Formats: sequence, C-alpha cells, structure tokens
Amino acid sequence: MDETTSLSDTARNAVNRKASSGGLLMLAHYALAPAGLLVLAAGLLLDRDRLGWLGAVLAATGVALLIGRSVLVGRRSARIGALLGGALEGMPAGQLVCDGTEEVVFVNAAFRELAGWRRGERPLDALARQFSGDPDSAREFRRLRERVRAGAAASAELAIPALDGQPPEWRKVQGQPVAGFPGSVHWRIEDITARRELEHVMLREQAKLADFMEHAPVGFFSVDQTGQFLFVNATLAQWLEASPGDLTDGEARLHGILAAPPASAPYDLFDHGGGDQRGELTMVGLRGRRFQVAVAQSVVHADDGAIHTRSVVRDLSPEREWQEALRQSEQRFQRFFEDAPIGIALVDETGQLTECNEAFLALIGSEAGSVINRPMADLIVPAEREAVTARLKSVQGGADPAHPLEVRLSGGRELTAQLYARRLANPVRTDARGDGSRADGVGLILHFIDMTERKSLEAQFAQSQKMQAVGQLAGGVAHDFNNLLTAMIGFCDLLLLRHKPGDQSFSDIMQIKQNANRAANLVRQLLAFSRQQTLQPRVINVTDVLAELANLLRRLIGENIELKMIHGRDLGLVKVDQNQLEQVIINLVVNARDAMAGGGKLTINTTNYVVTQPERREHETVPPGSYVSVEVIDTGCGIARENLQRIFEPFYTTKEVGSGTGLGLSTVYGIVRQTGGFVLVDSAVGEGTTFTILLPHHQGELRPVDTAEPRERRGSDLTGTGTILLVEDEDAVRVFSARALRNKGYQVLEAKNGEAALQQIETNGASIDLLITDVVMPQMDGPTLARHVRRLRPEMRVIFISGYAEDRLGEIDGVEVAHFLPKPFSLKQLASKVKEVIRDTK
Repeated sequence: MDETTSLSDTARNAVNRKASSGGLLMLAHYALAPAGLLVLAAGLLLDRDRLGWLGAVLAATGVALLIGRSVLVGRRSARIGALLGGALEGMPAGQLVCDGTEEVVFVNAAFRELAGWRRGERPLDALARQFSGDPDSAREFRRLRERVRAGAAASAELAIPALDGQPPEWRKVQGQPVAGFPGSVHWRIEDITARRELEHVMLREQAKLADFMEHAPVGFFSVDQTGQFLFVNATLAQWLEASPGDLTDGEARLHGILAAPPASAPYDLFDHGGGDQRGELTMVGLRGRRFQVAVAQSVVHADDGAIHTRSVVRDLSPEREWQEALRQSEQRFQRFFEDAPIGIALVDETGQLTECNEAFLALIGSEAGSVINRPMADLIVPAEREAVTARLKSVQGGADPAHPLEVRLSGGRELTAQLYARRLANPVRTDARGDGSRADGVGLILHFIDMTERKSLEAQFAQSQKMQAVGQLAGGVAHDFNNLLTAMIGFCDLLLLRHKPGDQSFSDIMQIKQNANRAANLVRQLLAFSRQQTLQPRVINVTDVLAELANLLRRLIGENIELKMIHGRDLGLVKVDQNQLEQVIINLVVNARDAMAGGGKLTINTTNYVVTQPERREHETVPPGSYVSVEVIDTGCGIARENLQRIFEPFYTTKEVGSGTGLGLSTVYGIVRQTGGFVLVDSAVGEGTTFTILLPHHQGELRPVDTAEPRERRGSDLTGTGTILLVEDEDAVRVFSARALRNKGYQVLEAKNGEAALQQIETNGASIDLLITDVVMPQMDGPTLARHVRRLRPEMRVIFISGYAEDRLGEIDGVEVAHFLPKPFSLKQLASKVKEVIRDTK
C-alpha cells in the first residue's frame, strides 16, 4: 500500500504544480469566452455591430482556447495514467484496483500469478479459492473483505496449503479504499513464504538459544548495582531450589545466596571485587542446601552509569562426588590389591618388578625394598628361570595366556606356585621413594597361587589312593587265601581223625596245620590292614586295657628301655575290639623297641582330646568330636621324612631282611580305621617318634555286646542230625565241609552255585533244616540266594561263610545276617556253629 500511495501522491503533486504555475493563464482561458459572450450580448442589445463582432471574436477565441486546453489536459492525464499503470505493472507485488461493484479497474501480471486468476473469474474469488484449502485462512480472508467493504484499510497474512505435503505458501493481502471514489479498493498481494520461513528459522534458533541458556549444564545470572537479579537461568534456579521468577521477581539478592557474603559492593562475589572476578565459593539454596561452585563474573558499566553483571556458575558437587568416588575406588582397589589372598606383582616392559602386594612378599619371604625394581626372573629358581622368562615374553608379545604356568620360587622355603600372566598397558613404576608413575610400553600383571600345600595334599591323596588300592588287593588276596587255608586246615582235621598221637604221620599233619594257622594269622593281618576283618567290639576303658597289658609290654621291650604310662583322668569310654586294640598297642610298642636298639624311654600317654574344627593331619582329616587319645612316644632313631608317606603300606619296612614282615603298622592302620579312629604320626630323624591313636568316645548305652563265638570244649559232643544244604563254589572247601558234617551225623546236600541250590530247595525244600552258603559266588551270590530262600522257607536258618568281614554283609542288598562263620575255620568250629544254629532252631 505504501508504494501505491506514493505514486498517487506524486501524480497529484505534479498536477498541482502545473496548475499553480499557469493559474493566471488558465484564468484567462476560462474567463475569455464568457467575457466575449457578454460583449456580444451587449453589442446586440446596444445595436452596436462593432461591439457585437468584438464580443463574437472574443467568445470564439475563448472557446477555441478552452478546447485546446481540454485537449492538452486530456493528453496530460492519459500520460500520467500510463505512467502510473506502468509503475504498478512493474511492481513484484500483485496490484488490483476495483470499483464499487468489484469490477476490475486495474490488475497487474503479478496479481494474476499470485492469485491464480482464471479467465472469467473475479480476482477476489480467485483469492478466496486459494485460501479455501485452509479453514483458518479462508475465514480470515472473509473478515478482511468485510472490513474493507466497510471502508477500513486492513491486511492479513494467510497460508495456502500445499497439495504434495510440502510446507504451505504464505501471502500478505492488503486492502485500501480509494479516497474520493466510494466503493473503490486498491488490493495488494505479496508472496511472503521466504520471509515466513526465515522468521520460523530465526524463531527456532532463538528457541534453541533460549533453551540452551535456560538448561545449560552451567548456571547464568545477572544482577544490577543493588544485587537484585535481572536474569537467572533454570539450571541455576534449580540448584538454588527455586524458579527463575522467585529470584528475579522477588526480594532475593545476590549476597543472600552466598554462604559467606563479601564485605564489598552488593554485586560482588569476593572481597577483592573488581571487573573480572573468578574463584570458588559456597552457595545456599532457598531451602538451605549448600553446594560448592566455581564462578566467573564480569562487571559491566553502562554509559548512563548503570551497572550489571554477566556471571557463569559451575556446580562442583558432581565433580567432588566423582573425585570422592574415584578416591574410594582407588582405596578399594588398593585394599583388594594389598589384602588379596594370592600374590600379585606388576612387571614393566623390561621385566622388572614394579609393585607387589603383601601376599606376594609373604609368599617369597622378602620385604618390598628387596624385590622392587629387581628382575622378576631373579625370584625364580635357576633351573626354571629361562623357561619362565620365555613364557612371560611371549605373553607380553600377545600370546594366549590362558593356561597357568607352574613355577618354583626361590624363597626361604620349598615353594611351588601357579603363575597367571596378563598383558598390562602402561604399568605403574614405583621409584625409590615409593611414588608411582605411569610407564610407557606393555607390562604384565602376575598372579601367584601357592600350590605347595596343594601339591602336598595331592601327594597325600595319591598315597591314600594307593593305600586303598593296596588294601583292596590285600583283601582280595586274603579272601582267596582263606579258601585255600580253610581246605588245608579242614583236611588236616580229617586226617587227624584217622591219625592219632603216636602215629608216624601225626607230627607231619600237625606241622602242616600249625603252618596253616600261621598263614591264617598273616591273612588276618592283611584283612586288618584292608579293614575287612571280623571285629567283636565292646565298650571298654582304655586305662584298664593298658593296665592288663603292662606286664606283657615290659617283657616285650626288655630291661634297657624304660616304660612309663601316664593315664589321663576321667577318660571317656570307647567301643572297640579289645583283642584288636591290644594288637595295635603291641605292634606300636614292638616298633618303638626296634627303633631304640641302644635303649631309651617309651611313654604311653592317654588323654581326652576334643576337636572343635576339622583338623588336617597329613593325609587324614579329623572331624569335630570327642576322642580318647593314646600316644606311644619313643626316643629312638626317628623316621625319615621320605619314609613317612609309606610306613602304613603293607610289606613296606625299613628293617633288615628277615627282621619284619612289613605288616605291623599296616595292621595298626587298618584296625584303627575300621574302628572309626585315626592314626597320626610325628617324627624326625634323631628325635624319636610319636604315634597318636584317636578313638571316638562311645555315646550310646553301656550294654554288653556279645558277638563272640562260643569256644568248643575238649570232648564236647559236636554230633547232630538234620539235613544241610551246603553251597560253595570252591571245590576243596565244599568237599571238606561236606565230609566233616557227614562225619558228625548230618545229611549234606551239595551245590556249586546259587542257581543249583535254589533248584534243590524248590525240589526238596521241606526236608532241608539249614542252609550254609558262601557270600561271594559267580552269578547268584549268597545274599541273593538267602532272599529267595526266605520267600520259599521263611523259617529256614542260614549260615554265611566268607573270607571277608561280617559287617560287609550288611552292605549287600539289605540282607540281615543272623549267623556268620569267618574263613578259615576248623572242623570243630564248623561243627560247633552248625550244632548251635540247629539247636536254637529246635
């Protein structure tokens, strides 16, 4: 509208200037014709021809001048109109002039293009069609037209929606009524899409800047010369537990949020003041929260004398928390490093040890000052130093360190450790003052796990496994020998029935039987070692047993050895086989005697011994409980360390050939372990030996345990009657047993295995009074046969015979053993056991 108005004013001013300059001439032009008419009329009225012709000439001249003037003015008006039209046509904004009926007086090409004017369509209707796609724009354009019709100038910025989803185009439409022409309107339309986009970008950037200022991770504020807040961003307001309005609109002052306000100007942060102020201080929130901040402030003096500040605040609380967390983390790491139960050492790229923990120092038995900055290879035994160094260099070069390396360290004791190595970039290097600094290159972090105890335990476990394997072998050998010895002793008894004393063969048979009994005793020792012998335990007092043995022990050790017995007070009771316990004491005393060939002192000490925590002693672990301790202490030659691991092995002896069987200590070990006790040994060469026997306290009722077989008397009647089924896979044992029982009057049915015995029971079951069966047989064993028999004949008694211990039968398929006869047995023992069982049945 401004451009159009200026052009109209320019044209109007030009006309006015022309009119003022030629006013007199125009007056002459307009007055000459009327004057001539008056002169002509006067001449006619006065009848003066000359005056009439003069008036006619003047009137004609005036009319001619008026006609010429009109032509001249028309030309000038057309020229001004063309000039104005050309100016409006060349404008980039659309121009439209309408009369009172909205008929087009003038329209330029820009209006046609911007309005999308179609032929036969009114221009304003074209505008309405463009804005119809947007309800708000269409409504606002209708209001604009109504205001302009009412004679008021109006303008609006309207959107034209795009059809392809693009941003809309914007038009600025202006309507200006034309003065002096009622109903006429000058319309102007302008494309403001680029301007709107620019404004939108500027607003968006301003919003970003405002959001950044408000929510930046630092605080911004400004105060005037009185300390009143002019601006506070949201971040600082949040730290101060307020909103920005609470600080700028209220009575808050700068010094009110400082924990220690300076004694200077109200806008100063520090006592020294100045135009540039920097430092750290403590701020206080409106609710009392205190926090440490770093501030930077510039004081600005305006030309009018006013003062304001530009201040930036950084909250140091997170930084302080990070520093504290880092400090605690370093402390935790240092504590873990120092208090780790395994040795840890840091090695730099040259192989020197730069740092280590207390566990590593304890491992090698050195102090930090003697190992720091020393080559790590110096701490390895020379025999392994080259291999360990090569392995560490390969790990340092990037080799896979997955598998640990077993090394021996050159400490003050024999030490074996597992070494784990990992690459470590920029290791810490400790100088002579103990200060650490980062070194360049690739170092190593080494973890050492003490394997000395584990190696010892592995050796002890292997020894225990070997002892168990030897025990199983000894048990199996003893079982087979028992079968042979049963046949030998049995057939000797059969021969003695025919060869009485005085017979030439009697002494030979007795020699065979006596040697067989000696062999049986040797087998019992093997069974004792393998813990497979038959025990007859009862509750006894160890003091009583030792008192009974005292005289025998004195005779065994001789006069050059002093025997001293120390009996503990209030000893607990134990449940053991007294005969076997006596055998244990005798074996230990005999060993002690042999160790003191030149004389010495033998002490037997008994005490109560309580274990509260599991105790690891050599290859044994003693569980918590109450025990009776029996110590056999000698002052002999002692036992070498390398022999201690093997002293309980059967047939192992350090005595001269022919001086021992090697079964003494193995028998002790087997009897005590089968009883539930433990045998411990402490010895050193030249200092003597102490054997400690731990027997568990008996916690049950004190009732007698009658497990002993009745002893047969000389001349007792062992004959009897009845039918016996004898099941034994060993032919010699079966033949001897059958002949012996038949000689005593019994009818004997024989079976070589369990299946054959079961068939006979199913056929002649009603006539069989007693079943005698071996325990271990091929295919169907004795307990399985006994179960089948109990289903067929529940009342039939069963006697188990075996070379193994009776208590092992309780582990076989849950068969309850009522009667048991251990191998080897004699004719009398067999006949006595059979008669006892048959008598109890009847």
